[in-house]
Amino acid sequence: MAAKIKKGDKVVVLTGKDKGKKGTVLSVLPKENRALVQGVNIVKRHTKPSQTTTGGIVAREAAIELSNIAIEDPKTGKPTRVGFKTLEDGRKVRFAKASGETIDG
Repeated sequence: MAAKIKKGDKVVVLTGKDKGKKGTVLSVLPKENRALVQGVNIVKRHTKPSQTTTGGIVAREAAIELSNIAIEDPKTGKPTRVGFKTLEDGRKVRFAKASGETIDG
């Protein structure tokens, strides 16, 4: 099955503590069914000092379940479901079900 959410997509969080937040997908972890989204699901990690970094408490993004995020509609900016269609030139593209707008050019 083709991936509905890819790296670089603009997404909206549907549930959880960050509900309503928007961000860009940094990476997708398909085996775990999760994705890293910029500025969403921030957790604090206590890190040991090493030769390159000083130790301390570091805030960074944790992976979020794919079912809790949805692609942002290019036209309205609201969350939408994703469909696939084949264009006349034979390319398979993703499109927003709400507006019919294509997601990848």
